[in-house]
Amino acid sequence: MENIPEDYYKEILDFIRYLEYKRLESKAETAIMSESSLKKDWLRPEEDEAWKDL
Repeated sequence: MENIPEDYYKEILDFIRYLEYKRLESKAETAIMSESSLKKDWLRPEEDEAWKDL
């Protein structure tokens, strides 16, 4: 950072925030996409029985 002009700091910070947002968005997207596959198992009577006492 010593060799980077100060007027670039905001742009660098914006880019870092963008990368963080992109990473979080990707995690959320993965969770949403896997939900339809997993709900086939979640919505079975056997699952209800297994979890009823928890």
